[in-house]
Amino acid sequence: MESINQERGIADIFRVFFAACALGALLLAGPAGASGGPLDLNTATAAELAELPGIGASRAQAIVERRDAVPFAAVEELLAIRGIGDSVYAGLRERVVVEQAAEVR
Repeated sequence: MESINQERGIADIFRVFFAACALGALLLAGPAGASGGPLDLNTATAAELAELPGIGASRAQAIVERRDAVPFAAVEELLAIRGIGDSVYAGLRERVVVEQAAEVR
């Protein structure tokens, strides 16, 4: 029976663990090329917004039109967009922000 090098075994376990953590972080970051951070509702393009879960092209356009009329002051204002209810909002609230202060018009 061969002896087991326990130090090497522990090192291998740590390598596998850290590789798995790195892979998990990549998967959570989203598709390749994505910035990885949340989108600013006052600056994101319609194409970027359309990629959000539950949004699509028509809701993205509605968000842009609403923003052009009155910039967003808070993420919760998405609930005023037709077709964005509590369940869609729940999937969005961690993916969007309002970083720029709303302009006074």
